[in-house]
Amino acid sequence: MLNTKIKIAIAEDNDLLAASVKEKLEIFEDEVEHIFRGKNGIDFLEKLQKNRAVDVILMDIEMPRMDGISTTMKVTELYPQIKIIMLTVFDDQEKIFQSIQAGASGYLLKDETPDKIIDGIKMIMAGGAPMSPTIAAKALNLLRTPPSKEITEKNKSKNPEFTLTQRETDVLTQLSKGLDYNQASENLFISPSTVRKHIENIYKKLQVHNKIQAVQKAQKYNLI
Repeated sequence: MLNTKIKIAIAEDNDLLAASVKEKLEIFEDEVEHIFRGKNGIDFLEKLQKNRAVDVILMDIEMPRMDGISTTMKVTELYPQIKIIMLTVFDDQEKIFQSIQAGASGYLLKDETPDKIIDGIKMIMAGGAPMSPTIAAKALNLLRTPPSKEITEKNKSKNPEFTLTQRETDVLTQLSKGLDYNQASENLFISPSTVRKHIENIYKKLQVHNKIQAVQKAQKYNLI
């Protein structure tokens, strides 16, 4: 790869987050080149079909029309030579497991510094599997306890209409104790912005509008 820039494509539906990732890449413009960005899975695959000169994809998980895990599965099937790094706020075991199963070779959190992201890109090009420290710890745990069985057992007694991920359950449990976002983030070793993202997803899944409603509904259906 000497004297050759690594070609990067971004799959991200949020304009601000996409711009932030692009800015991080521009710091290392001598080493990487941003080729294009897709706003959702369908849009990304259409652009990739027209321009396949991509080395690494930075893939968001939660996107409209086609999410990042489904998109990863499709890219792996059609373009197995392209490396995929999940770049997301989700750090729960279920998402990690699904991403690896779909074909991702790396998993980084969006709040990583520019140099960490570039190091991850270089690592995956060298055949490695870049992961944020917290993700690496959870990935090791996956080898000991496959999440499919764990999640299945945990959800047996739950109302099938409301299914939260393990991390969403952890966040909601923290809030049920009266803790704020910052306290929850410290206890769970994640950033406050990640906590807020999980809360947004919890509200959508439980069809509620505030923390009190979320906690009450979760307790009613034995989610926490």
